[in-house]
Amino acid sequence: MHIEVCKSKIHKVTVTEANLQYVGSITIDEDLMDAANLIENEKVQVVNINNGERLETYVIKGDRGSGTICLNGPAARKVAVGDVVIIISYASMDFEEAKSFKPSIIFPDIETNRLI
Repeated sequence: MHIEVCKSKIHKVTVTEANLQYVGSITIDEDLMDAANLIENEKVQVVNINNGERLETYVIKGDRGSGTICLNGPAARKVAVGDVVIIISYASMDFEEAKSFKPSIIFPDIETNRLI
């Protein structure tokens, strides 16, 4: 049996941009991606703490060290600049393997979106 478990989590970052005129996705500072074990094009869930919205999209690389968190395309309508979001990815794995799996969870500085 396979189950889905939390693989990666960026806990509480601030939205820096919302770009409606883009194909879609979430742009994330590459430093945050590396620290959270996320890769470009990986599917993620974005949970908006300010308004309760939840959405799924995919990751694109933002400039390293920039602190960028930008919702693009239709997802831009689900956030406002300054909203605080949690970004989560999941992995499917064998039930027994999942019992010992440890996700990559990071807690960046909420003011700058940079690693502490």
